[in-house]
Amino acid sequence: MQLTKKEERALQGDYGDGLKLAYKILVSIGNANNATKLIPIKWAHISGVNFNTIGEAGVRFLAKLDKETKVTVTTTLNPMGFDSKKDNNLSEDFKANQLSIINSYLSLGIIPSFSCIPYEIFNLPKKGEIVSFAESNAAVFVNSILGIKTNKESALSSLASAITGKTPYSDLIIDDLRKPTTCLKPDIDIETESDFGLLGYFAGKIAKDSCIGLEINSESLDIIKSKAISAGIGTSGMCGMFTNKTNGCERISFGKKEITQVKDELNTAEKGDLIVFGSPQLGLEEVNLLGHLTEGKKFKKPCMIFCPRSLTECNNKMVKTLKKAGADINCDSCTCLTPLITKNEYDSIVTNSIKCAYYMKHANRIDVSLKDMKSITKEYCE
Repeated sequence: MQLTKKEERALQGDYGDGLKLAYKILVSIGNANNATKLIPIKWAHISGVNFNTIGEAGVRFLAKLDKETKVTVTTTLNPMGFDSKKDNNLSEDFKANQLSIINSYLSLGIIPSFSCIPYEIFNLPKKGEIVSFAESNAAVFVNSILGIKTNKESALSSLASAITGKTPYSDLIIDDLRKPTTCLKPDIDIETESDFGLLGYFAGKIAKDSCIGLEINSESLDIIKSKAISAGIGTSGMCGMFTNKTNGCERISFGKKEITQVKDELNTAEKGDLIVFGSPQLGLEEVNLLGHLTEGKKFKKPCMIFCPRSLTECNNKMVKTLKKAGADINCDSCTCLTPLITKNEYDSIVTNSIKCAYYMKHANRIDVSLKDMKSITKEYCE
């Protein structure tokens, strides 16, 4: 990989240990992915914020970063482990480690957004610009819907990119590699957000490249369905983009057999002890829809909703409606690897989110009843 003289000096430590480490990470990743050079980025979004995600090793790594090290581009953060403005029963050890992580990131100059949907709460760079996004649903969404370019980054690579303002020129950054060789053709009606999530989950599992084609009408994709596909793809594989431009692709059917297969993998319970919404976090459209579905009603089971803090601070009418319906609104956090929902308290949950279903089953060891939002409110509200 070719480096500029300034990049070589940074790699040698001439500009401090923080930049040296960041460039070392990017050069290693670039060489592994046959990148020819490093190129500038406009934005970075970092995962690895929840203590349950990075553990004690991550806490120590962040704490040891050179205090002079700062990010050089606009950088936002994924959710952490709990809502910082609410009481909880988490251990003091967890909270102390979580606070250490947050302080380390803040010392770098990172925006404390604590959201996995930066595309809904920030004005991101324009189409064609290059970013470094570690959150899987966000990477797939900006590549596929907004036309922004990012590889599906890790917590470490996105942090290195935030510090250097660079990313390896490889994979989905290159226009010729943003084309699918395989596409899915639905042979059944795909209607609900959960159906679109299952389509995305299946697509991620069978994708042979970083981009997969989906033969669906782009006009039918509102932001809720687009998020569901993006989260599904991001959860099940390494694929980082979908497109409806499928000329010359190998076509794979997605019919009743396939949707049943992936649903059976994730749907392991008939009922749920807890209703969970927000993986990815609910945005304005989803909060408004859920608010209308529950207006004048009450949840018959405990309900936890995860959304960005900006939605709760803008005097949103539907947030108030959901609270009246009995929902527990949580900001700064999401369902993935959450310590707020454990097997000790709940045997099963009900959710409309494929990503939530996957992590609850595989990480939290909790059974899942998977239904779409309208079906959940019909069954669990009165």
